[in-house]
Amino acid sequence: MLTMTLSTVRRILCLGAHADDIEIGCGGTLLSLIREHRDLSVRWVVLSADGERAAEAQSSADRFLQDVTSKDVVIEGFRDGFFPYQGGEIKEYFEGLKADTAPDLIFTHFGQDLHQDHRLVSELTWNTFRDHFILEYEIPKYDGKLGSPNFFVGLNDAVAAQKLNLLEECFPSQSVKPWFGADVFGSLMRLRGVECNSPSKLAEAFYARKVCLHGNYE
Repeated sequence: MLTMTLSTVRRILCLGAHADDIEIGCGGTLLSLIREHRDLSVRWVVLSADGERAAEAQSSADRFLQDVTSKDVVIEGFRDGFFPYQGGEIKEYFEGLKADTAPDLIFTHFGQDLHQDHRLVSELTWNTFRDHFILEYEIPKYDGKLGSPNFFVGLNDAVAAQKLNLLEECFPSQSVKPWFGADVFGSLMRLRGVECNSPSKLAEAFYARKVCLHGNYE
């Protein structure tokens, strides 16, 4: 097992199809990076949220990023559940992101997620950002399709607790859903902690299609 750090990361692009996707998928990793490097620049894009969900998404992003030096939170209004049918418009939006964003790290959806909106966001991420470090996060949900991730980030107890508390506090509208809760999210972090032998027993997991190590090897 190769152990590496994300110490050189300073500019991050977070992409989520819906309110709470980013927080569920990579919230702990973001909180850990922020604790280590307050000089981060984070662009946080939620593609579909309106009304109460938009307000929750904005509040959550503000709280997760409260200690970041530079942040740009964008909540868009593409139609939930219809992303494949709005593909042209969403692709144009991604092209606009590419024109004014130069991230060191991109968080996006798992490419084999069973939710059609999630899959399209992942596909367009790779179509648009072809020479970037991309980590695909996972979301437990009714649809299923958790896979076998290959990139793990260990989380300490304080960060894991902060993630769970913020999810509960910031998204009250989701509390009625049987898959949305600290027991589910905490269990997944515990499972991924086992898989990577995390010292804290907790981790978030990602899918890394391409990881390039650069050095004087020739």
